[in-house]
Amino acid sequence: MTSIRYRKADVDGLNVFYREAGRADAPALLLLHGFPTAGHMFRELIPALSDRFRLVAPDLPGFGQSDMPARESFAYTFAALAQVIERFTEVIGLPRFSLYVFDYGAPTGFRMALRHPERIVSIISQNGNAYEEGLSEGWSPIRAYWQDASQANRAVLRSFLSPETTVWQYTHGVPDASLISPDGYTLDNHYLERPGADEVQLDLFGDYRTNVAMYPEFQAYFRKHKPPFLAVWGKSDPFFLPAGAKAFQRDMPGAEVRFFDTGHFALETHAREIAAAIGDFLGQLNSNG
Repeated sequence: MTSIRYRKADVDGLNVFYREAGRADAPALLLLHGFPTAGHMFRELIPALSDRFRLVAPDLPGFGQSDMPARESFAYTFAALAQVIERFTEVIGLPRFSLYVFDYGAPTGFRMALRHPERIVSIISQNGNAYEEGLSEGWSPIRAYWQDASQANRAVLRSFLSPETTVWQYTHGVPDASLISPDGYTLDNHYLERPGADEVQLDLFGDYRTNVAMYPEFQAYFRKHKPPFLAVWGKSDPFFLPAGAKAFQRDMPGAEVRFFDTGHFALETHAREIAAAIGDFLGQLNSNG
């Protein structure tokens, strides 16, 4: 089994922590995590694929082991996250790669694809949305903050940062919650409890509206470039609905969509099955040239 290496890259003065495994000359897969987790969400997926691919899983700025600069010196926007990760790929030498995007990783990765479509080999979306119909009613409090960025509306969103909500995100929609290891949500809650992390996350909640505004641009990219596309979706996700997964096929008729009987954090229960789907998808892609 290929060893996983844990490194930090200096990205224009900002330290980005990342996990890496696989041969340096193997087809590359960039793994982008979501809220409120970090690259550790890929702890089971990476070993399952590292014999065939070069896997790189960075922690976004403000998440995990990457730097969390002060809000006064770094704007916590999705445009900024995408810019940092784009530079990160340049710093570590990833000229072309497939994207695995989840949750926040989706708008981050899709922004990168818009800027440099020539760098994207294929896209795998695991509960990573780009369509209005994919947003559930669970977004209502956040949408209210988009409409009125008052302190009262911002305060309401703090409930999304509670330890209980993190556990709920992991377990909701999972038929057998005993399959969910406490390791993931316990570590996520540790990171959320760091001084200043709450304000960082609230800033990103507010800025998520810019992602929704860019959905038409993401969709135009899909229609124009038609990257080989695989959606692997926890069908009981309380935030990103199955309709969002199916919508990819509207703009990319050749997109493959697969649903799994689980929730938002599908890798917690179906890492083996998702790894097999990715292996088949990328293996076929590589065999075709």
